[in-house]
Amino acid sequence: MKVILLQDVKKQGKKDQIIDVSDGYANNYLIKNGLAIAATEQSKKRLARELDIRKQEEEANIKKCQELAEVLKTKEVIIKVKTGEQDKVFGNVSSKQICEELKKMGIDVDKKKILLDYPLDTLGTHMVTIELHKKVKGEIKVTLKK
Repeated sequence: MKVILLQDVKKQGKKDQIIDVSDGYANNYLIKNGLAIAATEQSKKRLARELDIRKQEEEANIKKCQELAEVLKTKEVIIKVKTGEQDKVFGNVSSKQICEELKKMGIDVDKKKILLDYPLDTLGTHMVTIELHKKVKGEIKVTLKK
């Protein structure tokens, strides 16, 4: 019996995949527990429509992230830090601090998306990469001042 998976099923397949399983397994486990539906013509058409809608939403999200990446190129985050002898910064600037400064500018970015290649512990300007989407990365200038 062919079924369309509604969720990932271990050792069977991923969500939205059409698989062929035995009738008993399909009826008594997959369909009964809401993990799959029977693969009829109507359900295949509905699956195709859902996949098209998801694809369009994904493309819109990527476009939005690309626009945000362009905005980030023009922005600069200035963080004031405490320094010691020879202008050595106490500690590091974290992604959380960068995230808070971006929020003050009206840009909402998750701190986990801010990728710090090296610790920001020296005065001056640093380029920081922000992963807005799997396919879209932006950069922003982060300047550390006394």
